[in-house]
Amino acid sequence: MSEVPDVLRGRVAWIFGDDFDVDLIIGVENIKYYDADVLRKVTMTAYEADFAERVRPGDVIVGGRNFGYGHPHYPPMVALRNLGVSAVLAESFSPGFWRGETYNGMPLITVPGIGSRVRRWDELEVDWRHARVHLPGGDVLDGTPPSPRVVKILEAGGSLRLLLAEHRAPAR
Repeated sequence: MSEVPDVLRGRVAWIFGDDFDVDLIIGVENIKYYDADVLRKVTMTAYEADFAERVRPGDVIVGGRNFGYGHPHYPPMVALRNLGVSAVLAESFSPGFWRGETYNGMPLITVPGIGSRVRRWDELEVDWRHARVHLPGGDVLDGTPPSPRVVKILEAGGSLRLLLAEHRAPAR
C-alpha cells in the first residue's frame, strides 16, 4: 500500500527562488527543535506571520535551482510535513537535502521551469511517479521521474520503513 497517494492535489503554498536554504523556513535559531507545537509557531514567520494558518494538507512548495542547499537539517521539513505539505517541486535539489528528505518519504520532484509557470495558491495536480504536473488552464509540465528505488521508498513512507519491510523475518 502506498504511503504517498498516486496523485497529489494541492495548492502552491510558497515559491522560493534559487539556492534556498531550508533552515530559513523555521529560522536558524530553531533548527534543534522537533516539537510540532514549537515548529508550528515559527514556520515561515520570517516570510508571512500567518503561513501556518493558511497552508492546507496537500499543498506543495515550489523552488528554483539547488533547493535545500546548506546543511541538511530535518526540522524545517518536519515543520512543513506537520502542516500538511505533500511535496516539493523544484528546478533541482541540493544532493544532501534530496537524500535526507527522500529518506523521510517526502516526494521531491525535479520539474524544469516550474518556478516561472506557477503562482502562489495555484491548484496543481501532481502525478509524482511520472513527474507530471497539471497546471491551471490545462497545461502540463513534465519533470524527471523518480527511480524505481525512490518509488519504493516513497510507497513505504521512507527508507527506514522500506528497509524494515525488506529485512523482516518471514512469518512462521
